[in-house]
Amino acid sequence: MSEATLVVSRPDDVLTLFGAKDQHLRMVRRLFGVQVTHRDGQIKVAGEEEGVRKATRVFERLKQLADRQGSVGEEDLRAVLGEVGASWPEGERTEPANDVDIRQAGRRVKPRSNGQSTYVATMRQYDLTICTGPAGTGKTYLAVAMAVEALKSRQVRKIVLVRPAVEAGENLGFLPGDLRAKLNPYLRPLLDALNEMVDFDQVRSLMEQDVIEVIPLAYMRGRTLNDAFIILDEAQNATVAQMKMFLTRMGERSKMVVTGDPSQVDLPRGTHSGLRDALERLRGIERIGVIELQRGDIVRHPLVQQIVDAYEEHSS
Repeated sequence: MSEATLVVSRPDDVLTLFGAKDQHLRMVRRLFGVQVTHRDGQIKVAGEEEGVRKATRVFERLKQLADRQGSVGEEDLRAVLGEVGASWPEGERTEPANDVDIRQAGRRVKPRSNGQSTYVATMRQYDLTICTGPAGTGKTYLAVAMAVEALKSRQVRKIVLVRPAVEAGENLGFLPGDLRAKLNPYLRPLLDALNEMVDFDQVRSLMEQDVIEVIPLAYMRGRTLNDAFIILDEAQNATVAQMKMFLTRMGERSKMVVTGDPSQVDLPRGTHSGLRDALERLRGIERIGVIELQRGDIVRHPLVQQIVDAYEEHSS
């Protein structure tokens, strides 16, 4: 048995090298018959000497490419494997062949409607984007995808996912367990979107190193976030004061995306929604992007759009 170690200086380097859902990692393991583990900034490769040598060389070359161009994808992996004399499995791809709109390491996320395409373009153009729309339109999912892309390409050093601590007819105080146990259910939608694009173990590692934060809105007070991609989800449940506090957390070289559905406000009666207020106050500022997704942009199960329509008909 032979063993080699590759040191990575940044936590997100591992995300880039291994690929989303560890697709690059699995390919290397399969082709060279090696075991690959990551811990405390070190990638360890173990197995037969020839396999370890080639696998280590692949990761070293991918790291060089990532340092130079900011990301690595399937074509980079194919080229590097060819350099060490490995044959790509015939007919196999780690990425679909369709055009790229949002690219993750080893994975492509593509808008599925004209409204979603406009949303993605708006996020690319503006440092602050406010997106509204009904359930199922991909508001959160696409924002998280953009955040992962920005982290992978080193446009930012940190992702911060935020939600107001207001639930539909529920009270966190009545849930069992400590603070983390109470917060986990209401932060779960953000984690679900994140885990669609990044392997669970990598998410956990990045969270432990504070590269990814998933936190309640109240915990943002007093902070200034530089080099970060910050997403406020369910923003219709932020108060006016909370929204002002959140928006003023933006630091240098940061991006913010605010998402919500103004028709689903769960604030106490008489409390004005910070999302509605922000739309009124900020719409005229040229450097802020505002996008409104429609029922036609719903991309969940086909029934979701019919359910939304039914509820809107009965409330009108």
